[in-house]
Amino acid sequence: MSLPARVGVAVLATTALLTSCTSREAAPSAQGTGGPAASAAASQASGPGCARDRIGYPAVDVKNAVIGFSQSEKEANPFRIAETQSIKDEAAKLGIPSDKLLVTNAQSDLNKQISDIKSLLDRGAQLLIVAPLNSDGLQPALDAAKAKQVPVVTIDRKVTSDPCDDYLTFIGSDFVEQGKRAAQAMVAATGGNGKVAILLGSSGNNVTTDRTKGFKDEIAKTPGISVVAEQTGEFDRSKGQSVMEQLILGNPDITAVYAENDEMGIGAVTALKAAGKTPGQDVKVVSIDGTRNAVQLVADGGYDAVIESNPRFGPLAFRTLQDFADGKEVPPTVIISDDEYDRSNAAQKLANAY
Repeated sequence: MSLPARVGVAVLATTALLTSCTSREAAPSAQGTGGPAASAAASQASGPGCARDRIGYPAVDVKNAVIGFSQSEKEANPFRIAETQSIKDEAAKLGIPSDKLLVTNAQSDLNKQISDIKSLLDRGAQLLIVAPLNSDGLQPALDAAKAKQVPVVTIDRKVTSDPCDDYLTFIGSDFVEQGKRAAQAMVAATGGNGKVAILLGSSGNNVTTDRTKGFKDEIAKTPGISVVAEQTGEFDRSKGQSVMEQLILGNPDITAVYAENDEMGIGAVTALKAAGKTPGQDVKVVSIDGTRNAVQLVADGGYDAVIESNPRFGPLAFRTLQDFADGKEVPPTVIISDDEYDRSNAAQKLANAY
């Protein structure tokens, strides 16, 4: 499977194309194949990373360690299901016994996630992989891990704490780039003219902020498209549907919807149909994630484009922990590559969706 050459050349045995960055800001993500069978590459870091000899943490044999994974949200949407499964699958691939992989779920409760992480530490976790619920608020849990010299790899959402000091590294997408690519897909779908409603993700995390910024900054380059309404749908399908129903009533001339995840986009499709509109025709729909249901809608013509947000963090997370254990420098940010689905390729790429 071929990959574009927008990023570097050092090949790793992981499942996603990535770029390593050394600044707090994410570097632009490459557009890779994104599917489960994708190969991987990494560019050289442009500055110092984090190594054990810098912070004095002990060496831990990853394959024989007790590893804790803190999931942030209930596994009711495909992204979280795929994310957790990727962690479990990679642990199994490495031969880590199931009783040494401790998994918790915060059920979208920040206080519970703090408690979960402290509980994982009390149960003997020597390494932690954390999918933060919010960018802020996890410092008590990170402090607890630091006190026990337990490395923390964060995935999916950035935290505002300091890499190498409070946590080891962040592995995730370039969310600003995702928003930019969604805007470009919207311009293509609308022909450069339209009135767009934005279904925002939940507040308090960088995913929503960055996907909004990337979209608005890019869409502003097309004068024929205007954002006429925006409201949070909390990354939830039913909430996205109810919000879309309200937006249609207040703005019956909406001709396009940008949903900051697929679940809200699918909810919007239901609301549009109930209002007598034809998604993909009367109202163009673009969202972010890459779930099978959304990609199928693109293939069927009821949706216009989906920008993938790759949830398969397992190989990168465990590789990062192993590199750290081996004394290698770990970059503070690792950007995973995201694919893209539109009418021209959705049917052929459906197997890559999750």
